[in-house]
Amino acid sequence: MPARAYWKGQIRLALVSIPVEIYPATRSGASVSFRQIHEPSGKPVKYEKVVPGIGPIDKDDIVKGYELSKGSYVLLDEEEIEAVKLESKRTLELVQFVDAGEIDILYYEKPYYVVPADELAEEAYIVLREALRRTRKVGLGQLALRGEEQLVALRPCGKGLVLEVLRYADEVNRAANYFRDVGAAKPDADLLDLAETLIDRKSGRFDASDYHNHYVDALKRLIAKKAKAKGRKVLEDVEEPAAAREGSNVIDLMAALKASVDGRKTAPAAKTKAPARKASTRRAPAKKRA
Repeated sequence: MPARAYWKGQIRLALVSIPVEIYPATRSGASVSFRQIHEPSGKPVKYEKVVPGIGPIDKDDIVKGYELSKGSYVLLDEEEIEAVKLESKRTLELVQFVDAGEIDILYYEKPYYVVPADELAEEAYIVLREALRRTRKVGLGQLALRGEEQLVALRPCGKGLVLEVLRYADEVNRAANYFRDVGAAKPDADLLDLAETLIDRKSGRFDASDYHNHYVDALKRLIAKKAKAKGRKVLEDVEEPAAAREGSNVIDLMAALKASVDGRKTAPAAKTKAPARKASTRRAPAKKRA
């Protein structure tokens, strides 16, 4: 467990208060970060806080401002912002309970682990956990996190509880705005049967360790090659699937689904031109070596 909690406070259910601590449940993945470099000199680009007409300024002279109108701001310092009174800064009051599957996936944003603050809090913590599990409910409330009041959901997770930050309604775009042009016709029954068969064959239990970030691995290989090449340009030769290269080929959906169910790679129409293209790429290096 991390040495420092992200948030400390209490969960309140009616007259019962449970002291808890909250820790981030996720962390940044093994991503590759880049710096911006001034190519002529090879030096990294730095950013300065600059005021128009004045130039670079000291960061200690910066305060937060809210723009009331064009060029007109209300200035606030950190102490004034911190002094804003919110009960949710120290208390998560569970004000409603809903069915676990009722919250749309679009509203979920970030999870946190919730643990009892001490042994005295553990009994009430376990009672709340088991009550949520047996009723298959999720507790809703609001909590001050990351400088703003967040809508959150509390649910059981193994031996503990997980708090999930939710998006407010005005933060989620209406799906109808994007799906209005999608047809409402029912699919062909045979096509649907084939699709369901394929889904059944590929069904299984979710294990996040089965998946890996191949893009990060490819970037690391490219960086290693570039370092050995001492500055020369290196282009990774990644062959696209035949169907993606032949944009003009329209693969029959029924044939593609049948081929997938039978274990074949793709429909015959997408294979015809691929061998010729591969042969031409192999001949080009031979000419250079000669």
